[in-house]
Amino acid sequence: MAAPRSTAASRSVPVTDGVRLTTLPSGVRVVTESMPDVRSVTAGYWVGIGSRDERGPVAGASHFLEHLLFKGTRRRSALEIAEVIDAVGGDMNAFTSKEYTCFYARCLDRDLPLAIDVLGDMITSALIRTADVDGERDVVLEEIRMHLDTPDDLVHSVFSEAYFGVHPLGREVLGDEATITAMTRTQVHRYYRRHYVPANLTVAVAGNVEHDRVVDLVAESLAPLGGSADSTVRRSAPHGAMRPRATVRARPTEQTHLVLGGQGLPRGDDRRFAASVLNQALGGGMASRLFQEVREKRGLVYSVYSYQGMHADAGTFAIYAGTAPRKTTAVLDVVRAEVDRARTAGLTDAELERAKGHLAGSMVLALEDTGSRMTRLGKSLATGSPLLSLDETIAAIEAVTADDVRQMGELLLGGPFTLALVGPFDDDDPKAFEPYVQAA
Repeated sequence: MAAPRSTAASRSVPVTDGVRLTTLPSGVRVVTESMPDVRSVTAGYWVGIGSRDERGPVAGASHFLEHLLFKGTRRRSALEIAEVIDAVGGDMNAFTSKEYTCFYARCLDRDLPLAIDVLGDMITSALIRTADVDGERDVVLEEIRMHLDTPDDLVHSVFSEAYFGVHPLGREVLGDEATITAMTRTQVHRYYRRHYVPANLTVAVAGNVEHDRVVDLVAESLAPLGGSADSTVRRSAPHGAMRPRATVRARPTEQTHLVLGGQGLPRGDDRRFAASVLNQALGGGMASRLFQEVREKRGLVYSVYSYQGMHADAGTFAIYAGTAPRKTTAVLDVVRAEVDRARTAGLTDAELERAKGHLAGSMVLALEDTGSRMTRLGKSLATGSPLLSLDETIAAIEAVTADDVRQMGELLLGGPFTLALVGPFDDDDPKAFEPYVQAA
């Protein structure tokens, strides 16, 4: 039986051009973006829960659940979940971050009811049987081991752990071997029932869709959750002044993989556009200072870049490089010199305009498919970030001035820093890198 029309109880409101938002009586938010010139559609069910919301004994539960929801529901086996989307040429997947989990499907517009039905079934009615938990446990453990064996990936986790310390933001999203091995079906199922509730859910759909029809489909798919439920997420912000720190994870690798970074901006900070311009000019592409100075002029690395990590109430600004162990200090010398130069001198007019042009252009190109549009909508609402139109975002980028970027340089590039290294080092090697983490 179809659910009653949800729009009768929940008013749809326009957000930006082509984007409409409805909040169901249960608290579930449904946001759509109409793209009438395409034949595809992407639907995402976003759960506002991630690794930072886990207590120590269940570290990794959010990601573990991501796997387990594909293992079967009351209506479908794991094979049927895979086959039903595959049979219409669609694809389905999921991912977990520190602050949210997303389950999504992409298909032809005519098959949207099927995609929403399957996703809603997984969200509301996963069985999470003991046999599934025990079987998928080994899969997750292999994923953790793969991560540990990938040094250019591992170094970012080492950096987060060193920077955030004991705060949950410092934990690896996958959890660790000890917690995943010890986690029981009862613990995982309790976590599922506690957090997969209407108030924690956002459904985002982009493509050739009609908003009210999507709202009705979503309401029907989530009917098994019942009435409203308060959000169960209670987060504590990182606190305390950061201390300079160098940390080493010894690995018999051919390269040193390093991340040097420090304070960044939280996701909703109005200054994020200036920080993005700074990031692009410093290490965001082939024309960036770091790429030109470290790779092109000196040939010290194959890969070097800067990046931002933004969370609800904290952030990081960091630089990655991979180099031969004997060149590690030479790379750090150049990186610190470029960081200090960007902090004190800012950007040239040409660098400023090039960085803004790249950010605006790449954003437009990135949003030409339904998957990227869905992700923009879902991530914004799931994280409580402002949902700006594309034109508003481009205008905010173009409004960034040289003085704005200079202020960001003073804030983000002055240190103190955290330095994480993965490579063939000894236990006492961090002492040799302490000069690179001191404040300017």
